[in-house]
Amino acid sequence: MSYEVTKARLETYFDRTASKTWERLTSDAPVSRIRQTVREGRDTMRAAILARLPEDLHGARVLDAGCGAGPMTEELALRGAEVVAVDISPSLLDVARRRIPEHLHGQITFHAGDMLDEAHGSFDHVVAMDSLIHYAAPDIGAALARLGQRCTSTILFTIAPSTPFLMAFWGVGQIFPRSDRSPAIIPHSDAAIRRAVSRAGMAGDLTRVQRVSRGFYISQAMELRP
Repeated sequence: MSYEVTKARLETYFDRTASKTWERLTSDAPVSRIRQTVREGRDTMRAAILARLPEDLHGARVLDAGCGAGPMTEELALRGAEVVAVDISPSLLDVARRRIPEHLHGQITFHAGDMLDEAHGSFDHVVAMDSLIHYAAPDIGAALARLGQRCTSTILFTIAPSTPFLMAFWGVGQIFPRSDRSPAIIPHSDAAIRRAVSRAGMAGDLTRVQRVSRGFYISQAMELRP
């Protein structure tokens, strides 16, 4: 399945099928025990990614690729960054605009569309938390290569690690009712991502940062330095 086909499916899912589900999941509203593990896992992963970035981001331009309801965007702006917050779902971007304090909006450009669009410009850092996990390895490699051409420092992203649980389950989306299930999450090994990045013509240092496993949330952060 190509990048464009997967992107179209994700837009339908996040903007129409399950936008309210994800709005609730990313809030502090009560959720089921299973969904609570996903919320906690995402919070832990966000902290792990932020720990790889400078505490002071004044003067830095950062792409939050797949920003969703905006928790990462807010943290980046609080550190002083100029943030381009991009998401495929206009509905979730509206949530981000409502939740992020008004005094930070001057540092943020919200954009509904493709996170890889070259019109977004160049960046010091790129963050893509759980926004590449639905794609095949060649598409991830190509996406990182495109982002790497416009990033001067680090690209921090996550993959679904190739664990027995995920290989059997083939997607955290299974925790939701059938009507709310997301397109499949595709598990990958580190080696598969390295090969995909190399085949896309991307040169740089690729390292594992941290794996987070919290109930039904399993994700692995990686860092690419172009």
